Amino acid sequence: MQGLRAGLAVFARRRDEVLRVAYSREVRPELGEVLRWCASQRVPCQEVSTGELDRIAEGAHHEGLCVATRLRKWLSTSELADTLTRGKGAALALDRVRNPYNVGAILRSAAFFGVDAVLLGTPAPHPGLAPTAVRVAEGGAEHVPLARTTNLADTLARLRARGVRVVGADGQATTGATGFAFGRPAILVVGNEREGLAERVRAQCDAVVAVRGTGSIESLNVAVAAGVLIAEMTRRS
Repeated sequence: MQGLRAGLAVFARRRDEVLRVAYSREVRPELGEVLRWCASQRVPCQEVSTGELDRIAEGAHHEGLCVATRLRKWLSTSELADTLTRGKGAALALDRVRNPYNVGAILRSAAFFGVDAVLLGTPAPHPGLAPTAVRVAEGGAEHVPLARTTNLADTLARLRARGVRVVGADGQATTGATGFAFGRPAILVVGNEREGLAERVRAQCDAVVAVRGTGSIESLNVAVAAGVLIAEMTRRS
């Protein structure tokens, strides 16, 4: 993964999974604890040129830090259901949201407002988390438990069977999100940037809500809409 805040969050949350670190001279003053830990644990940690970081990150948007880790651990559907039902929690599901900048911004909002988990839904192959999304999340990807599925409708059905309320987001819905009683445990579902919620996913929703605007613009960007909805859902806990 890449990104200064994202990398520091890895060390704060799962440093034992770090395999190696590469950084630029410019960010060295912010990496004191990281450098000391790497030295004590004999984890490879090297100051390299910006060009080398560009090569490692396959791009220039690394913010001076690249961290290689073990594969991320994902919650199973059963573990996700347990998380939500035990604590009457609130989660977020993404239905084929593909733009990594949107995914990262949503994860950042989810972490900021204290969402209990995020479920990534997309057709096979199994959905992962793009390095760009991790960087844009500014550490949010480390503060929110993550689950994934290639059949979101089926996964939502399983959650409903465990007593989790499913609320979909659609700009054309007749029910507004402001003041809506989301209930707990609940999972909010936001849809694809262009197509919105898939029909099979919508069929699993107990309710569908919209963010109301003036009508001069048809809809919000999915990441912005998700932030508004997450704030409303968590405020009414």
